[in-house]
Amino acid sequence: MSCLDEAILQRRRLRAPRDDRTSLVDPPFASVPALLSTNAQRAATYDVDLSGRTLSELSALARRELIDEAFRYTSQYRDVRRPDAAQGDSRRLVFLSGHQPELFHPGVWFKNFALSRLAEKYNAVAVHLLIDTDTLKAPSIRVPTGTVERPSIETVVLDASAPELPYEERPVVDRGLFAGFAERVERAIRELVPDPCVGELWPLVLDGVDDEPRLGTCLARGRHRLEGRWGLETLELPQSHVCRFDAFRWFMAHLLLHLPRLWEIYNEGIRCFRQVNHVRSRNHPAPELEAEGDWLEAPYWVWTAENPVRRRLFVRQQADRLWLTDRHGFETHVPLEADHDAERTAQALALLEQRGVRLRSRALITTMFARLVASDLFLHGIGGGKYDELTDWIVVRFFGVEPPEFMVLTATLHLPVARQHATPDDLRRIDRALRDLTFNPDRYLRTRASGEPLPAEIVRWIEQKSHWIATPATPQNARQRYLAIRQANEALQPHVASHRAALLSERQQTLAALRREAILASREYSFCLYPSEMLRDFLLEISALNP
Repeated sequence: MSCLDEAILQRRRLRAPRDDRTSLVDPPFASVPALLSTNAQRAATYDVDLSGRTLSELSALARRELIDEAFRYTSQYRDVRRPDAAQGDSRRLVFLSGHQPELFHPGVWFKNFALSRLAEKYNAVAVHLLIDTDTLKAPSIRVPTGTVERPSIETVVLDASAPELPYEERPVVDRGLFAGFAERVERAIRELVPDPCVGELWPLVLDGVDDEPRLGTCLARGRHRLEGRWGLETLELPQSHVCRFDAFRWFMAHLLLHLPRLWEIYNEGIRCFRQVNHVRSRNHPAPELEAEGDWLEAPYWVWTAENPVRRRLFVRQQADRLWLTDRHGFETHVPLEADHDAERTAQALALLEQRGVRLRSRALITTMFARLVASDLFLHGIGGGKYDELTDWIVVRFFGVEPPEFMVLTATLHLPVARQHATPDDLRRIDRALRDLTFNPDRYLRTRASGEPLPAEIVRWIEQKSHWIATPATPQNARQRYLAIRQANEALQPHVASHRAALLSERQQTLAALRREAILASREYSFCLYPSEMLRDFLLEISALNP
């Protein structure tokens, strides 16, 4: 298979920064004006017809819906200013980011800080999307515990176990367990971090839990209230609300009406992505869409209010109908116009929502709509930035337009734990030194002598080895030469024994330090484990925009 335009799929080499207190911003903040200009020029060409509406018309509708609904949603739990729809005669810019409503690590939270700063600088509306259409797999976080000398990992649960449901549907099961989460975290991490942010965060999470019992929503609202305390001005909105926009349903109707073509392009793109990036996993960056008879899998999830288990959506066209099923007992249909106009289909999708049918986009379509239709600039993390190269590939081929550019941001912040730093390079240095003692003890002995005379025995063995090394190897002397060099190396071993013992001791200490480092220097711990002041100052510092 030959993949065309591989440059789209190989555009960026994205790596999370390894060093403490470092960040990745790609392209840099100084490039934002050029980025916005490029995206505006591309958006001006979005006159492609989407089954009765142009992409530009759909975009204008989506932005109005997004700003209105994000303000309405956010103002339910936090005081925020209502954004103006426009400034003067120009359309108001919209900047987006998004993540699951969970206790993510500081590198993910960096996007929210940058989103607020960028929106302030460029007079844009900033909206963070809560991807509540994903499932909550485990209601817990990993917490380092123990001491600096003997750290370990403890899993601290947020809530009792429950069936794996989308965040949109997942309630807090055990209110008492949920309320005591901060205390359990503080107890676990006390010896390492005596003042974790969870102590400030958790009262904000619990505020209103009786009115809003969904776990992900409680977490997100608490975190967003904390952002407000720290000066961030953004709106938030669950992706499930976006999926109920008129613009989103029209967009979905267009994709379903042209599913056979989308299905081919989507799967070809996945195969090309894997080929170009040497990926063997069948699930990365996403599984290929399947076909079962005349049913084609669509890049959407489906479930019902009565049975909120997320399943794949399959669609088939038959006469004047589009049939929808999850292949597990649920089946319904929506009208299909002869000219593939999306209006009646979109209206029928809205009626399905009223009947408790949840049709939700999967990752590629979620960011496709967010970037192509609903915003002027999207802020990704590394994972999203990489898989959205595939989204770009699909956009070019399906819609025939150049997709908007996006930014990728992440950061690395270690817990404030004083420890012996060690790296794999330290271990490699020691191993090289140990190997050198085995095969080149004479080098060490000469260096140690520092001009002072060596004992005669050592000199004799060094001279023997030097003689044979200087002697060219031939078939006739090869074995004798090898044995003589080995004999000299072995004879010199007792004279380097103390240094070997010191290196072996250092090696054991380094291995122990690396094991501690693997625990204490991870960048993946939840932001709620860090001290508030340290966390706030770091994230505000790296999100500062240079003039």
